[in-house]
Amino acid sequence: MDLRLTGRHALVCGASQGLGRATAFELAELGASLTLLSRSADALAALAAELPAGHPGQKHRHVAVDMLDTAALAAAVAEIVGDHAVHVLVNNSGGPPPGPVWSAEPDAFLAAYRQHVIAAQVLAQACLPGMREARYGRIVNIISTSVKEPIPNLGVSNTTRAAMAGWAKTLAGEVAADGITVNNILPGYTRTPRLEALVEASVKAGRTREEVEKGLLASVPAGRFAEPAEIAAMVAFLASPAAGYVNGTSIAIDGGRTRALN
Repeated sequence: MDLRLTGRHALVCGASQGLGRATAFELAELGASLTLLSRSADALAALAAELPAGHPGQKHRHVAVDMLDTAALAAAVAEIVGDHAVHVLVNNSGGPPPGPVWSAEPDAFLAAYRQHVIAAQVLAQACLPGMREARYGRIVNIISTSVKEPIPNLGVSNTTRAAMAGWAKTLAGEVAADGITVNNILPGYTRTPRLEALVEASVKAGRTREEVEKGLLASVPAGRFAEPAEIAAMVAFLASPAAGYVNGTSIAIDGGRTRALN
């Protein structure tokens, strides 16, 4: 199985923590040069120094930018691809705050759409020319199992994630003939700052941490939370040459929690 990414350049969004950070390590282990993107320059600089760089020509860099700032993001990615074409794009960004959909303010939807769908569009438009020239491109979106089954009390997130899945499925059909694939990873409950924030919100509402975690795991046949590296491993596979015929899919990695068949 060919998993090698030596000579490839990967842009990983949300790389300072959680799934983005774990993904950066997996891609670097396969030989890719990384550009790390998030709002936290200090965390990115520390991560870039930690990543393995033992393959020929392998180098890592970082760019601090807020994905809500569309103009700044466009300028940053233009500079990135101007220096070195991107072959692997990992779209990953923090989820919107919890809450029921009926009470969400319209501005909450606009912000989430800009942070996820618009940001992904800006990044993809900048990266696609280099992918087409190389006849090699991998766009992997880390979204949520809510695209198959909406998650209670995540109204804005459910809505935005579904939009991302629709965007990805459409793009997958448009670029496949150029040697480019577009796929979605749907993580289940994973030990990340996002899960911690959701648990803390329930604890503040009057429940104990043990009650909250037990309630979450009651729906997971595997009986445990995922580790970030388990999600990142699938991202790395989809980024590799071995996954060249996997396109337009949404893959749940959730310990069996999702009940939907497709």
